Amino acid sequence: FFDQTYAEEIDEDSAAGSCAERMRLLLLRAGTIGLISRCTVPARPSLACFMSSLPSTMAPMRDRVSNPSLVQEAAFINGDFVTPKAAGTFSVHDPASGALLGSVPDMGKEGAVEAISAAHASWAGWRDVPAKDKSAALRRWHELILTNTEDLAIIITSECGKPLAESKGEVAYAASFVDFFAEEVKRIEGAILPPPNPNRRVLVSRQGVGVCSMITPWNFPAAMITRKVAPALAAGCPSVVKPAQQTPFTALALAELARQAGIPKGLLNIVTSSTEKTPEVGRELATHSLVRKVSFTGSTAVGKTLLALAAGTVKRVSMELGGNAPFIVLDDADIDAAVEGAMSSKFRNAGQTCVCANRFLVQEGVAGVFAQKFADKVRALKVGHGLEEGVTCGPLVNAAGVNKADDHVLDCLSKGASALVGGKRLGGNFF
Repeated sequence: FFDQTYAEEIDEDSAAGSCAERMRLLLLRAGTIGLISRCTVPARPSLACFMSSLPSTMAPMRDRVSNPSLVQEAAFINGDFVTPKAAGTFSVHDPASGALLGSVPDMGKEGAVEAISAAHASWAGWRDVPAKDKSAALRRWHELILTNTEDLAIIITSECGKPLAESKGEVAYAASFVDFFAEEVKRIEGAILPPPNPNRRVLVSRQGVGVCSMITPWNFPAAMITRKVAPALAAGCPSVVKPAQQTPFTALALAELARQAGIPKGLLNIVTSSTEKTPEVGRELATHSLVRKVSFTGSTAVGKTLLALAAGTVKRVSMELGGNAPFIVLDDADIDAAVEGAMSSKFRNAGQTCVCANRFLVQEGVAGVFAQKFADKVRALKVGHGLEEGVTCGPLVNAAGVNKADDHVLDCLSKGASALVGGKRLGGNFF
């Protein structure tokens, strides 16, 4: 778990060699030192079970994959990977090990405008391309995504922490959207409607709206991009994607594969930006006069802001926002099936998906047996770095996620609940 270069510099028998000091150094490197003020560290390192034996978990992203061309430390605008000096850069870290994966340009308003202009310029050439040719380009992109499954999965796990098996599943899921719309593009049909009088004919044709801006989350960094970009391309629309600041490398890898697939310049643009510059980029993507549609997956609060901004120019919008999903178990339920369902719902990507259960409502007659069987399953989880073999639960993506989980547990305990298993910080972003 710890950076070995730090661990070797610390005298095990000295005060500086304590578990707390090791954690402090790691957090300093990961930029999450604020976590220490909320953390009670055991006398001896219970973190040992989370130490990774794989050197790759401390390596930069480029050294983790077999195809280095997939790792681009640049934004992608008008078919080229660009690193504007004026933009500066921001670092991307592995949430499990704290290792520095690399850095990408910290684009602001100017970068967003450049990407929007490139997308608009490409629109006229793409919208009139025959459906079969659009389909062929999407099919090539789909095949390249599947061919590079292993490397894409490593990139996803390295950036967002989910176990490698889950990341491989996401790559297949992401590719399925491209596959689907490669076929649907050949079925964009119009209609002839009954006219109001015999002297008229009413025809309906479907045309792409124009530049689409897309803001995607970190928890499914591949699937949320292909689910938006593939239908846009099929409809004849160019895209400007702003990926989450935690997971830009997945987006850039998909852009490289789109380039290799022959997707024309300007049709897919990736604008990378830090937390600090995301608001100005988001504002431009939601208000620029050349943007015709805004698609966002994320929190309800941010979605409301984007809706308000897009309303100024009456843009089309698609919003997939947060929820508060209950998992309900009644007395007549199949408890074993309920427990299996609860494990899938609650612990996929360490509980960080939009469809994960936020709360459990269990009828009193089965509450005890459900809780015990659920605890037994949770106890069997193997927590660790997602690249480690056998790991079934990775870290939370950042310190804020750990704090939130801890706050929920402390709130329950203060109101009379008891913890059957876990419920404690495990160091770093693990809980």
